[in-house]
Amino acid sequence: MREFIFLMAFLTSLAALSVDALLPAMSQIGTDLNVVRQNDVQWIIGIFFAGMMLGYALYGQLADALGRKIALNIGIALFITGCLISWTAQSLAVLLLGRFVQGFGAAGPRITTLAVIRDKHHGREMASIMSMVMGIFIFVPVIAPALGKAIMALAHWREIFLFYIAVALAGFVWTHFRLEETLKPERRKPLDIASLIQGFGECLKTPVTLGYAIASGTVFGAIIAYLNSIQPILEDIYTVGDWFPLYFGLLAAAIGAAFFSNSMLVGRLGMRRLTTRALQAMALLALLFLPLSLSGLASLPVFLIYGGLSFFCLGLMFGNMSALALEPMGHIAGTASAFVSVLSTGLAVVAGGIIGQLYNETVLPLNLGYLALALLALGVQHLTEKTRPPETEQPQ
Repeated sequence: MREFIFLMAFLTSLAALSVDALLPAMSQIGTDLNVVRQNDVQWIIGIFFAGMMLGYALYGQLADALGRKIALNIGIALFITGCLISWTAQSLAVLLLGRFVQGFGAAGPRITTLAVIRDKHHGREMASIMSMVMGIFIFVPVIAPALGKAIMALAHWREIFLFYIAVALAGFVWTHFRLEETLKPERRKPLDIASLIQGFGECLKTPVTLGYAIASGTVFGAIIAYLNSIQPILEDIYTVGDWFPLYFGLLAAAIGAAFFSNSMLVGRLGMRRLTTRALQAMALLALLFLPLSLSGLASLPVFLIYGGLSFFCLGLMFGNMSALALEPMGHIAGTASAFVSVLSTGLAVVAGGIIGQLYNETVLPLNLGYLALALLALGVQHLTEKTRPPETEQPQ
């Protein structure tokens, strides 16, 4: 069981590693590829998530039709292909192509590990295993930038993609020898794109699912905006230099603390009230920080405190908003999960991309972006809850 949990966490972490380890190299990538407008380098982050968005819609179908391990191996193969394209890229356009393919491949391990856990475990045991997987996964954003920085110190930013390939190959070998196929042949279903489209249509017509998927997208957009902006903020504004991985890790740890706190807080407040309180707190924090960002007086410690508290709020929302979106969709849970992932990721890429492109060598665009996204999510949640018949939520 211990090995199984570590394997699932290892495969799940491939996507986070693919983003966070590359952050220390962003400015050098822009220089080496002769990128005229430095903000354009941010698309290296957004295009990866765009590839994952497409993968979310398809890997569930592949895993149900071909088996979990075949779908997983297809994802790993595409991930490695994307890494090879990125490794050899001599222009930003080719690098973005590689990152898109890499993201599309990374969605495979993410989706299939969830399916494998569902196949093998149920109820509280499944929830317990998912919590342990996430507990291990949380450490990846904390250490990934340091890994990327270490690779750059020893070699070149291109070798980060070789590191990704090595990790992916390790995952392939590990699963090949140590993970059995969990979907028996008699339980496999033919590829049925028509049912996927029909299920997506039903989700669009269900106000609770659609509303919370949109709200989840705005929250995720705050994370992508942060990923787009944090490297120039820390290195150009605050000139942290080699300390970048440490400060990034500290902020990432705030989300981890929220994950660990969530179960206790949900038990007291319920999912809806907790997400409302977290959004209100995020908006209030942005308002309090606004005078400092307008005046340019936001010191590094103050920024870290603001970022850490905002990240704690964001960490309280992720799982709860997805769970609320899926509440009415138990009869098509897999398709609905794909719908929520696709819509929320698509909205997040757009919102986070816009905020990142507004970066102007100050923290103001990120601050205003967080305020706008929190207020937008609050408005969407309010309208969504008005469509729900009155009821008393039971503690989750």
